Amino acid sequence: MIISCQNLPSVVRLNMGTMNISLPEALKSFVDEQVASRGYGTSSEYVRELIRKDQDRQRLRGLLLEGGASSPASPADKAYFDKLRKRVHRSSK
Repeated sequence: MIISCQNLPSVVRLNMGTMNISLPEALKSFVDEQVASRGYGTSSEYVRELIRKDQDRQRLRGLLLEGGASSPASPADKAYFDKLRKRVHRSSK
């Protein structure tokens, strides 16, 4: 399978490079099925979406690890959640 951006109109094409990816036939068939059944125009669109999702997942993981390593600003006790509920209730009016 060759993933290429060459066939995109120049209006859509950003500064993209070309990357060739070798896949076993079973994975190529899977990608082709995903493209056909999930509304992607090309296998390149599908792979770009997978990469974006992985980038998002890595960013989220980094934020979670950073948050887990930091000390809490204030305890998340009953008073904290009561105050939070009041704030949400006030803003919904």
